[in-house]
Amino acid sequence: MKLLRRRRATLHDLEARLQESIAQIPAAVEAAIPGKRYSKLAVTVAWVAGGLGVVTLGLLAGRELRVRYKFKRRTPYDYYAHAGDQTPDLEFGVGI
Repeated sequence: MKLLRRRRATLHDLEARLQESIAQIPAAVEAAIPGKRYSKLAVTVAWVAGGLGVVTLGLLAGRELRVRYKFKRRTPYDYYAHAGDQTPDLEFGVGI
């Protein structure tokens, strides 16, 4: 039980320090911008744009990893899926 209490206390301390450092980020960003002070709206828009960029990169990297994973685990059926087809432009799901 002491080990769990120690871990819990350590995690609470780590969480408190992390929250303090995260709370200081907007002030550090505003202080790093030289010249005139920007409005909070501009800083918020910059943070949102940065977050969207990170999400986009994550999606692209995840898609690439998934494609590589699927490519490495092909089956013989994947190689010969359309082996006997005479027409290259097959239509599926026409609804007729």
